[in-house]
Amino acid sequence: MSDILVQTNDLVKSFPIRRGFFGQRRYRLVAVDRVNLAIRRGETLGLVGESGCGKSTLGLTIMRLYEPTSGAVWFNGQDMAQLSGKELQKHRRQMQMIFQDPLASLDPRMTVEEILREPLMIHGIGSEQEQILEVNRLLNVTGMPADAALRFPTEFSGGQQQRIGIARALALEPKLLICDEPVSALDVSVQAQILNLLRDLQDRFELTYLFISHNIAVTAFMSRRIGVMYLGQLVEIGPSKEIVMQPLHPYTQALIKAVPEPEPELKRLKRSLLGEIPSPIDRPTGCPFHPRCPIAQERCKVEQPALRELGPDHSVACHLA
Repeated sequence: MSDILVQTNDLVKSFPIRRGFFGQRRYRLVAVDRVNLAIRRGETLGLVGESGCGKSTLGLTIMRLYEPTSGAVWFNGQDMAQLSGKELQKHRRQMQMIFQDPLASLDPRMTVEEILREPLMIHGIGSEQEQILEVNRLLNVTGMPADAALRFPTEFSGGQQQRIGIARALALEPKLLICDEPVSALDVSVQAQILNLLRDLQDRFELTYLFISHNIAVTAFMSRRIGVMYLGQLVEIGPSKEIVMQPLHPYTQALIKAVPEPEPELKRLKRSLLGEIPSPIDRPTGCPFHPRCPIAQERCKVEQPALRELGPDHSVACHLA
């Protein structure tokens, strides 16, 4: 059995956009641009970048909640693009998602028991009594009281709602969990509880995570490897410690410098990001980061750098790295 659970090959996801008078001008918004990555069984691969860089779209495309524009997604040795109907449903059992806003992802008209039983009913797993027992087990492993089953999502705090969302994601015993900003909507005091719960569940059920976040400190805590995305492209990927301690891409360096310093008296040289992230409709030529890069040269404006390996398991897309 291959060590790779998920692999993308030149994955592209774009969206048609109409602008101008009566929408006469047509454009394509490229949200994911030729991304190649591999997620190993049992690991957590973190994905970081600014809002709008394509992280969530990449996760949704891997899930095939968005259809890829081109390229391929391989899951457990199977090309997802070739699946449909029952075969796709079978593979979907093994891939689940935890969303950013827990309440928005939970139907407020359903009780917690109904929410957790729904995936079991859709896939025809167990009798009614067995499903109720499974609901109680899921509530227990996610740290929720048994009497939560008969209550509604709006009766719980944000952290408890996210625990319900995690319980629902576990109901079908998936191999892969895509965690899309799972703690960004929660109070800081609750974030650590949810992160520790996710780590405990990973060890207990041998789960593989794609952990998406704009917070590189949280991502480093959760992940063994980190990929950095900018304008739909993967610009750096490597071991978490190296990404945090020795970032090679200027964009990654800027993200690290932007992390708040817990001891203000320890002054650090700030390398601030210049300007705003360009529009994915009107992309820069050459390196997509060059308009904001403090060390960009003429070559960067005309030649797009390839992702190249500069160390063991550490690759970067930068001419000057």
